[in-house]
Amino acid sequence: MAAKDATLPQFEATALDLIPKVASAARGTFRTHKTKKVQWRIVQLRKLYWAIEDFRPRLIAALMHDLHKSEFEAVLTEIDWLLKDCMFMIKHLNDFAKDEKLGSPAVPITYSMMNFRTRKEPLGAVLIIGPYNYPLQLLLAPLIGAIGAGCTAVLKPSELTTACAMVVKEMIETRLDRSAFTVVNGAIPETNALLAEKWDKIFFTGSDVVGKIVAKKAAETLTPVCLELGGKNPAFVTKNANLALAARRLLWGKTHNSGQVCMSQNYVLIDKQVVPAFTEFLKVAYKDMFPDGAKASPDLGRIVNARHFHRIKKMLDDTKGKVVMGGEVDEAELYIEPTAVLVSSTDDSMIKEESFGPIFALYPVNSLDDALNVAASVHRTPLSLYTFGSKSENERVLNEMTSGGATLNDSFFHGSVNTVPFGGVGDSGWGSYRGKASFDCFTHFRTIAETPSWADKILRVRYMPYDMSKMRLLARLTTPKPNFDRSGSIVRGFSYWVKLIFGLGASSAKGALFRWLLLLAVNYLLKASRAAR
Repeated sequence: MAAKDATLPQFEATALDLIPKVASAARGTFRTHKTKKVQWRIVQLRKLYWAIEDFRPRLIAALMHDLHKSEFEAVLTEIDWLLKDCMFMIKHLNDFAKDEKLGSPAVPITYSMMNFRTRKEPLGAVLIIGPYNYPLQLLLAPLIGAIGAGCTAVLKPSELTTACAMVVKEMIETRLDRSAFTVVNGAIPETNALLAEKWDKIFFTGSDVVGKIVAKKAAETLTPVCLELGGKNPAFVTKNANLALAARRLLWGKTHNSGQVCMSQNYVLIDKQVVPAFTEFLKVAYKDMFPDGAKASPDLGRIVNARHFHRIKKMLDDTKGKVVMGGEVDEAELYIEPTAVLVSSTDDSMIKEESFGPIFALYPVNSLDDALNVAASVHRTPLSLYTFGSKSENERVLNEMTSGGATLNDSFFHGSVNTVPFGGVGDSGWGSYRGKASFDCFTHFRTIAETPSWADKILRVRYMPYDMSKMRLLARLTTPKPNFDRSGSIVRGFSYWVKLIFGLGASSAKGALFRWLLLLAVNYLLKASRAAR
């Protein structure tokens, strides 16, 4: 790992007896209602933008220290990502935060005078627990959503990335409103102390093992959670795929951030006819990316610590498969070479466990049917999946496999744009964020109705003594009639044909109006053309 940078502070855990006070302060600040002011939120986002920009050199140094993350990856996936997040939220926050009028089809015309609307309200004081693999992005991107929504927040960075944790603490607490935003550092005791507090939402990114602990603890106080977890992500490569492209893109997915990416493929289900060719293309892609070898590359990161190094190495030690690319390890540098292993069983260590590192399995299959069956048996709801094949094959994979997100003919591109929703499904995650979804994640959508005083005569039907004749009249005005019978078949009665003829076959009133206008316009042009002759 990189030598200690003298400009980076030594790691220091937050005192346990301070944590209840930190949580109480976050709740107290929210009760002042100042965070509900949109302009206050925008100012905090602007301050965060310049804090990230001003702390850029130290953040880059911290990422190098903790993960041997190159400046290129640090800027692309952490710093500039967050700057873009800030700018997106600042630009669109006024629109995100304003009330939305509820009309047709949600509100029947009978109740249109009630001024139904949705108000976007902040949930309150939230806890954000970040992981080690993207210690800035995956901690601060949710914070941007929380600020935009009008919440106060306590951040808990990963204790595995010590330099990042300390720099982030200094950055947040010196640049933002400290009464609203605080950082707690530490490991399991500090995390447990935070989870013992009452929050209005907990946002957790990390392993499913810890995710279960967070969800169980939150359930005790009926606290909502957003869980961004991981999974044993499959990639499908059929005999119709562009093998050279698939090899290059999948290899990139396991070398970016040294494979410490929750979205990267854990194993590749590949048609057995093309395994030899695909393996050769992997070696070509490896040589292109690392002409002097992966270990000498200034771009390849390292495993975060010795425990995770040994966890990944054990997968390689225990495999019954054949290493077809890579395989070198060096504990002194926490280096694991990008490695592909050809396996013959789903019970192999390379498939049974999530690698979360630069290693992956190749599993030959006889057909796409076999591949889909294997993927469903390994992990039914992975965070991500990738498919390389014909258009129809890719569509079949999408149709028959469930996943949090998916990319066709590439590696995790669906998670590479900071403004589109991202999240898992089932046991790979609950909820989503990024872009507007980050604002929504920390927002309560409150339905409001406003009944005018003059409407009481219209509402007479609801008062006792009840009058069934008025109830039947109300039902005629507000209850739609079915156009289908008890077998589920459409009934083409008189009203159906009237709507079909007078609506010119349109399925909606707007569609019918458009078609009538188009018909009248064509008729007018024809008449004008004839007159001109």
